[in-house]
Amino acid sequence: MNREQKAAAVDAIADQIESAQAVFAIDYRGISVPQAAELRTRLHEADATFRVVKNSLTERAADQAGAPALRPLLDGPTALTFVRGDAAIAAKALADFARVESVLDFKGGLMGDEELSSDQIRSIARLPARDVLFGQLVGTVASPLTGLARGLGGLLSGVAIALGQIAEQGLLGSPDTQTEPAAAEADAPQDPEAEADARADAPDEPEAEADAPADAASDDDAAEAKEEA
Repeated sequence: MNREQKAAAVDAIADQIESAQAVFAIDYRGISVPQAAELRTRLHEADATFRVVKNSLTERAADQAGAPALRPLLDGPTALTFVRGDAAIAAKALADFARVESVLDFKGGLMGDEELSSDQIRSIARLPARDVLFGQLVGTVASPLTGLARGLGGLLSGVAIALGQIAEQGLLGSPDTQTEPAAAEADAPQDPEAEADARADAPDEPEAEADAPADAASDDDAAEAKEEA
């Protein structure tokens, strides 16, 4: 590989580091060519790339990409997995392959600007896929809202039923019955002077009755005078 080819390789690796969501460094000792081909197929489905690189070129690429944390991981045979999609799916694919084939070992890596240890990558491999986590989050958020909507619906339904029962029992009354007492009260006498005059006229009848015996006595006296004459 001449100087130009090395420079092109460094640029390509640096671009892959910069564009990746995560980078996993792996000790690939013991893996065969057919196994490497199968692993690349599995990782392709997870939108990840498995690449065996020379440590010296990768060190230069890491410096160029602003990822110096990768340099300590480039000790011994090292392959890099560049993850552009879901890091959990890619890590799980690597972990499952390593368990079944008894090859590969995580060295560490990067996720964004954060350094990852080998144990952290194994923990990521045990996480659900991003879509599953998103679905669980949506379900958790929607659950209280669904309960609130059901509670409000039940409350409104109960109020409607109670009002219907009150109307059936006639407790609310009708507009006509509510206005009749007011109309009756409006017809009652409201003039205090008229009431006073009515009370003043009431004693006149007893006085007339009292005068009646006096008139009868005068008639008797006149009759006796005629007889004497």
